[in-house]
Amino acid sequence: MAEILVNPQEAPLDSPVDVLVVGLPPDSRATITLTTGDRSATAVFAADERGVVDLTRHAPLEGDYSGVDPMGLFWSLRRVDGKPGPTLLEVDGVGKVELHRLAVPEGVRRTVVAEDGLAGVLFEPDDEDTYPGVLVLGGSEGGLHEVDAALLAGHGFTTLALSYFGAPGVPKHLVDIPLEYFGKAIAFLSARAWEVGVLGGSRGGEAALLLGATFPEVRAVVSVVGSGVVTQGIGPGRNLLQVLQHEAASWTLKGEPLPYLPYSVPDRLRADVVDDVPTSLAQAFDLTDGVPEDVVIPVERTLGGVLLLSAGDDRSWPSAALSEIAKRRLDEHDHPFPYEHVVYPDAGHLIAGPPHRPSTDVRVPGPEVTFEMGGTPSATAAARADAWRRSLRFFSEQLGT
Repeated sequence: MAEILVNPQEAPLDSPVDVLVVGLPPDSRATITLTTGDRSATAVFAADERGVVDLTRHAPLEGDYSGVDPMGLFWSLRRVDGKPGPTLLEVDGVGKVELHRLAVPEGVRRTVVAEDGLAGVLFEPDDEDTYPGVLVLGGSEGGLHEVDAALLAGHGFTTLALSYFGAPGVPKHLVDIPLEYFGKAIAFLSARAWEVGVLGGSRGGEAALLLGATFPEVRAVVSVVGSGVVTQGIGPGRNLLQVLQHEAASWTLKGEPLPYLPYSVPDRLRADVVDDVPTSLAQAFDLTDGVPEDVVIPVERTLGGVLLLSAGDDRSWPSAALSEIAKRRLDEHDHPFPYEHVVYPDAGHLIAGPPHRPSTDVRVPGPEVTFEMGGTPSATAAARADAWRRSLRFFSEQLGT
């Protein structure tokens, strides 16, 4: 009798899953479908001579992904009509198994932080030990990245997911955000951890590099699809052109706005918006003639390691070029701590955060526009998984676990 074996059936979202189907007729076909209510992915496999389909060894004959990839059904989930529901793995003619994918790992404590003007959520292992700390920052979408912080805590870190705009208790727009606000968060985390690092994605990656250069308590920085250049703020506007034309700084220090690289609005970008076609926002960042010295982040001041992770087909902004500016600056100043810039050539912008989530959303909505994220789903999924592994290892090495 055929049987579905899933190990582990319950695990944190960033944990891989081994899926086997045993007891099938040798050389028979098996259709495996993963559903989450609002998403679905399917692949067809051939059982081997023992009547086994093993997703860690077998590539699908056809389906939503190709090649041997144990988590292929997870990252290839595509949107379907329906509401979010349980995660179900079904094999035609065999049965189905419910998987429990945990956003907050067991043994991790969650505490809302609303003191000293901070707006965040603290995650820490549920014991009395002291762990290294990581400040977790999201990007241009604003709000909190709780899942990222919770999963990091499951690996032995005390983490603070911090909102800095676009959420209750913080400014509505990414305009004139005081770096001192992040300084308070670093101090809060330092009181609960033995060393502190910062993890940021996209505009949060830019912020992470700024914080490393500004606050000596920061001993490790991971910038994922970030920028070694301070860029223009994201102000109000009904549509993208209005947002881009709102000239304002993203950050301030001691009450003064930091100089920034202004947006460019080339004719093609303007036409894309007017014609309502999918748009590459990377066009708004003109690096053709270099960038002024006063907008380059002095990353060499960071008293710790720096890990830069970028995407070669990033159409949200040129993260590879913007991150390379930081790498060159570290080279020029003989930075005494470990640093590295890893570029994922075929990946798009959405490589930040934990792995094994759907990477099929290559387009996302913006202000009266649809943004192109770039990359292929498979390359973006592989990059996200590798970036997460590298980030965990880097923080462990630099902060100690």
